[in-house]
Amino acid sequence: QVQLVESGGGLVQPGGSLRLSCAASGSFHSINAMGWYRQAPGKQREMVARISSGGSINYAGSVKGRFTISRDNAKNTSYLQMTSLKPEDTAVYYCNADLSTGNWAYRYWGQGTQVTVSS
Repeated sequence: QVQLVESGGGLVQPGGSLRLSCAASGSFHSINAMGWYRQAPGKQREMVARISSGGSINYAGSVKGRFTISRDNAKNTSYLQMTSLKPEDTAVYYCNADLSTGNWAYRYWGQGTQVTVSS
């Protein structure tokens, strides 16, 4: 069984910073891409940032220049460093990991963590 455990969410003022973490554990052969998605009330889930096993990174245009995604392969963990936060960044943030068992590939999701940006 594979689990992705998120941490780091909370309440922050506009212009502030937060760092989200996502740790993968369980039985798997390797992790391919890892990513962060978010869903705000009344809106569809959107991709925020994604990083491949080779280090290729994609960001949503709305967060480019403010957010940084990274991964620590030794710890099977991804991070999302968020700076210059805006009220419109308020959402539930979900991490994802695409992993392989050798013969099969699966997409797993974290439980979600609330990020609220408000004064």
